[in-house]
Amino acid sequence: MRLLAALALGAVGCTGMWSHMVALPAVQAEFQVGRSEASLPYTLAMIGFGVGGVLMGRIMDRFGVLAAILIGVALLAAGYVAAGLSQTLWQYALSYGLLIGLGTSAMFAPLMADISHWFHVRRGIAVSICACGNALSGAIWPPILQHFISAEGWRATHIGYGIFAALFLLPVALAFRRRAPTVPQGHASAAAWAPKTIGVSPAALQTLLMIAGVGCCVAMATPQVHIVAYCGDLGYGPARGAEMLALMLFMAVVSRLAGGFIADRIGAMEALLLGSVLQAIVLLLYLPFDGLVSLYIISAMFGLFQGGIIPMYALVVRDFYPPKEAGQRVGTVIMATLVGMAFGGWASGAIFDRTGSYLTAFGHGFVWNLMNIAIIAALIWSARRGRSMAVA
Repeated sequence: MRLLAALALGAVGCTGMWSHMVALPAVQAEFQVGRSEASLPYTLAMIGFGVGGVLMGRIMDRFGVLAAILIGVALLAAGYVAAGLSQTLWQYALSYGLLIGLGTSAMFAPLMADISHWFHVRRGIAVSICACGNALSGAIWPPILQHFISAEGWRATHIGYGIFAALFLLPVALAFRRRAPTVPQGHASAAAWAPKTIGVSPAALQTLLMIAGVGCCVAMATPQVHIVAYCGDLGYGPARGAEMLALMLFMAVVSRLAGGFIADRIGAMEALLLGSVLQAIVLLLYLPFDGLVSLYIISAMFGLFQGGIIPMYALVVRDFYPPKEAGQRVGTVIMATLVGMAFGGWASGAIFDRTGSYLTAFGHGFVWNLMNIAIIAALIWSARRGRSMAVA
């Protein structure tokens, strides 16, 4: 029941990661700004989401996950109402960065960290199911938001969603009144719950995971942030782009479930490397293909391969760090991935403004993805070398 409640919170509470992508063309037209400036609210939201993950993780470690969720709901609702009432782009952007981003953060990293305490043997699939809430929000809400933006305008849509989110999320949050156990229920062996070892220091591992997270998410951001605007530029219209984004994120749900099963069998670090390699391959397919049918197929493939990446970072943290550090450690790594999303979303818009094309932006993301693959491969090699030396 706790896992289902976490899934529901993510499915509704993580819409802050996707709503501006759908509203981007309308906001750009109203405020009469360039594509890079219109991408700024998303960038600030991702920064707020990342910083909020660390703050909410600390709150969770000290006061329990319920306190983080309640703070997040209040910030989220206030942010959407403030965004709808904004009179300038900066007011709108700050509403996303200071309120929506921080509020949304409570519905992702803290929930994954909390759920990881309740499972041991099937921790991979449990955390992946929890993370599916984030992807479900992207699969469900873009077409709905696009409909209301077309019918009622982006301002009324933001205000209406803020009110709905508060009414839905507060009752669901009550499922988290119970604090997480230090050792999972039904698993008496504390030794089996102890973190694994790797051939680098805890601080170095944290730093490398953060750099790797930035790399994979710069690549991830270009299709996710700009697919709606890209389809508009190609003449297909923003509605087709919203459908592609929803399809991409629906396939990400499948990817996260599959990633959890794979991580339980081959290891979280290995599953992370597999997802990163496949994401890089599919990203290159955006370069030669821009037909409508092709974009639907590639977007579905991209979602299928990238969706399982982010939960793997949470699983890696839980594999190599003590449970009492889970909230802050997971939040810190997720913050780095969101810095990558923020930079990638802005950089893609800036590259488009300079070149008039997204082709260079896709290539830019691919280079960052290669850096991610190199770091994760090196960590896997270090871990296996350390185990071999220990056996010897």
